Amino acid sequence: MLRLHRAERTSVLAEALAGVLGTPLVDPFAREVVAVPAKGVERWLTQRLSTVLGAGTTDGVAANIAFPSPTRLVDEAIAAASGTDADDDPWAPQRVLWQLLDVIDACVGEPWCSVLAGHLGHGEDDHRSGRRYAAAEHLRDLFRSYAAHRPQLLVGWAAGEDTDGAGGALDADQVWQAELWRRLRTALDAPSPAERLEGTCTALRDDPACSDLPERLSLFGATRLTTEQRAVLRALAEHRDLHLWLPHPSPAMWTALQPAPVSRRRREDHSALVVQHPLLASLARDTRELQLLLADVDAAHHPAEGQSPSLLREVQAAIREDRAPATALADGTIQVHACHGPPRQVEVLREALLHLFQDDPTLEPRDVLVMCPDVETYAPLVQAAFGQPGTGHPGHGLRVRLADRSLRRTNPLLDVLATLLTLADGRVTASQVLDLAASAPVRRAFRFGDDDLERLRDWAARAGVRWGLGSQQRQAFSLSRVPQNTWETGLDRVLLGVTADESDLTWLGRALPLDDVDSSDIDLAGRLAELVERLGVVLDRLQGAQPVSAWVAALSDALDLLTEVGDDDAWQLAQARRQLSEAAEHGADAVLRLADLRVLLAGRLAGRPTRANFRTGELTVCTMVPMRSVPHRVIALLGLDDGVFPRGGSVDGDDVLQRDPCLGERDVRSEDRQLLLDALMSAGDTLLLLYTGADPVTGATRPPAVPLGEVLDVVQQTAGSLDGVLTRHPLQPFDGRSFDAAKPFSFDIAALAGARAAVRPRTPVPPLLDGPLAARPGDVALQDLIAFVVHPVKALLHQRLGVRVPDAQESIADALRADLDSLEKWDVGDRMLAARLAGVEAGVFNQAELRRGTLPPGPLGLRLLADLETAVEPIAQAALPVHHGIARAIDVDVDLGDGRRLTGTVNGVHGDTVASTSYSSLAPKHRLAAWVRLLASGCPQALTTGRSGRRAWRSTLLLPEDPDAVLRELVALHDEGVREVLPIATGATAAYAERRRAGASVDDALEAARKEWSSLFGDGKDRHLAYVHGEAPSFDRLLTEPDPGEERTRFGALARRLWAPLLACETVGAP
Repeated sequence: MLRLHRAERTSVLAEALAGVLGTPLVDPFAREVVAVPAKGVERWLTQRLSTVLGAGTTDGVAANIAFPSPTRLVDEAIAAASGTDADDDPWAPQRVLWQLLDVIDACVGEPWCSVLAGHLGHGEDDHRSGRRYAAAEHLRDLFRSYAAHRPQLLVGWAAGEDTDGAGGALDADQVWQAELWRRLRTALDAPSPAERLEGTCTALRDDPACSDLPERLSLFGATRLTTEQRAVLRALAEHRDLHLWLPHPSPAMWTALQPAPVSRRRREDHSALVVQHPLLASLARDTRELQLLLADVDAAHHPAEGQSPSLLREVQAAIREDRAPATALADGTIQVHACHGPPRQVEVLREALLHLFQDDPTLEPRDVLVMCPDVETYAPLVQAAFGQPGTGHPGHGLRVRLADRSLRRTNPLLDVLATLLTLADGRVTASQVLDLAASAPVRRAFRFGDDDLERLRDWAARAGVRWGLGSQQRQAFSLSRVPQNTWETGLDRVLLGVTADESDLTWLGRALPLDDVDSSDIDLAGRLAELVERLGVVLDRLQGAQPVSAWVAALSDALDLLTEVGDDDAWQLAQARRQLSEAAEHGADAVLRLADLRVLLAGRLAGRPTRANFRTGELTVCTMVPMRSVPHRVIALLGLDDGVFPRGGSVDGDDVLQRDPCLGERDVRSEDRQLLLDALMSAGDTLLLLYTGADPVTGATRPPAVPLGEVLDVVQQTAGSLDGVLTRHPLQPFDGRSFDAAKPFSFDIAALAGARAAVRPRTPVPPLLDGPLAARPGDVALQDLIAFVVHPVKALLHQRLGVRVPDAQESIADALRADLDSLEKWDVGDRMLAARLAGVEAGVFNQAELRRGTLPPGPLGLRLLADLETAVEPIAQAALPVHHGIARAIDVDVDLGDGRRLTGTVNGVHGDTVASTSYSSLAPKHRLAAWVRLLASGCPQALTTGRSGRRAWRSTLLLPEDPDAVLRELVALHDEGVREVLPIATGATAAYAERRRAGASVDDALEAARKEWSSLFGDGKDRHLAYVHGEAPSFDRLLTEPDPGEERTRFGALARRLWAPLLACETVGAP
């Protein structure tokens, strides 16, 4: 007998189920069978039953109970009644797919199959070949859906009728499906499940012993049953007690829909107009349709006990009774939080849960369920927000379990396999290979540490690696004649760099040695070369069309070549190999291309784990389905964003069912709406709903998902307003609104400190040093003095404090360059100029530069070199007479008069001239460096050549009468500058001193310095000055210290000290 039980809460159904199971079966060894829709429901139901079942009231025993899915239960009954073993059934999903592939290949050229042929690109180039397996898989799934929901459709097709299975004819553009299915039926030479369904049900009714299922069966928690399932369950119920335990939100709706006739087509269903409550009309389609399809079955209602009133319970009561809601005050039992994006949603959820735990000491993590439509988006955010113990935030101590993430996210080896499938026909970019090297199994296999990975990243960037393993791999992109910027040439540069120097401009083959590769790097370079070599071997095997067995063998070997796992993670390798072997189980000899293989493995790599991580005593985070209708005291729904929930998607034009759907057929948007209603009805004490209510960049208000908006309308009608229900949170966690003194929302101590700092009066950035440092004894290195005059603040940071202020790290470039930016062109131009002055032939330099990997490929690079040569030539012509002959070096050892000495070497001395030439615009730092080198060398003059626009520009410095006295003054300034932060900056001081020397007033000179400071490349943009003076420092920060002299500020006095002697000896102009 088919018995239907309904209740508004599954906890009530579980108690009633326990009462039924409490009566033993006739056979004491027979297993109870309770079909459940998901693993989460199974885990909860097991725990719930264990609190009731047993000889005594406290035995806590729930054993010898099988929990198959409804699909598995029905399939086993069909297999037993039809005498067809599911593993041997040619129509089994994993078997029929390969036969369908063969049928498609045989029929695709026939006229009736033109629609499918057009989709597959039959007779055209190979660019659509990757659709072959995907199309077969899609059609397989469609045929399975037809068999489940409209078996009469396939029965009609088998009889030669082009019907839609519901009394209508197939549309003309879908007739080809019927013919294709008939060809498949002929190839298999076996009746399909749809054709066997009637005979199966007859066998189950006439001979109950044909199935070894026990005399009592239960199906718990279903909200949809297919036509096939309903037919088999009714047949089983002829001679067995079959209990359907259905969560149903409203007894009133059940009564209201009882007289309604069952219409076959969904468009003819007007049940939404029968109910009164708007949420029953908009969210409960799945429940309404299942009720209509089971209208002939007597149902027993199991009412829930009354509970204390609250806003949540009033909303639930109004749904149960299908009436307008009564008035109820906002009391925190329904909370809606509008946030700026997913990261902020998770932060707000953490704080909201902490309030609940604080307000109710009896609440435990096991009582909280967090569900979200896209768990992969929120999983890392949840881990970051909850999983950092010891950081001082109480939320980090909450125990959180991510219950049903995909296999690829839980098994790094599967992620490596997915990456290899992407790389196999991709460009194999520098960043992709570096990311692969950083994955846990690969870095373990090649012993890459964190410092190693950073070093590899630096090598790849400096060696010019962009994409491609080598010329052979680039052949697929018609670029085999462009060898530069591949991993092959980049690795050659690294390996040559161990034994040679880049500046020698000598190369081997197509590689120029890479600078800064030490002998200690040999092992790391070898491991990188081994990784790239093995990756090339793997990717070579993942090409062309191969049998599935060959693909699987290649991927299995890839795991051996590229990965390694520890003993504790050995399960990862076993799982990966199992997934691969199962993929080839029934189609090992089928020939597939790479794109087909990706589709074949996509579902296995993205599948859900089979282990039950639900109800572990921790706060559970999962997708919407596994724990649907499972009651919890607190239920939170994350990510109810417009455009994300409910799931979208266009209508599948191939799906016969979607053209004119019938009652009970699946619709994902209706399913998501039903999930929201199930969650609302399952919440015991509190319901938390979170969505993106504002754009995290612009702050523009965003609407909630439409179903959430409908819930908000009902809540507003119940509470009178959304005050106390809907909270719009600020963008930042340290916003003062989160720390209202009357009722602070946030528990974040760090954010509180930030909020307090934000409301305090702004104070200047505190000085870097509390006071001057102690004088540094010992001699002064010439290079240190030069570094100081060029950049005083940077010299203090480097020489005394050991602080390096890094450049903003740029991402690895993955594309071949078509052009270079200004800084990159300067870099090449400066090297070209240095080579020109060193007498290197242009052709030699160009060949070396092409091998460096910094230029665009081929003619583009040559054209850029030609343009740069035109720009370099005027500077070279001006500087060549100065750089004539072999440069010499002068050792420096100057007595500073206080027991210390200035020591070092001045290079680049040609004759009696200190010569320096740069492709840069002639800048103050070049002039200051040349000035110190001139003073230290004692040469009569220093000539510094650079650019001014398109022409050469030169600074000529003459040796002053007493160079040692000037040096001592500069050393004294250096001594001050490495003890404290001097209020000077190179460019600004130059502008000031030049204006003062020209006779300008102090105010005019300061204005000139201010303009220089604020210019596009001025001192105000310098990262070292920003580190000391604060972000975007103002020029006025340099003017805070007064000076009693005529310059009025210490800045002005120091500028004159630094520049006046130089300006007195300098002339600047065209050479």
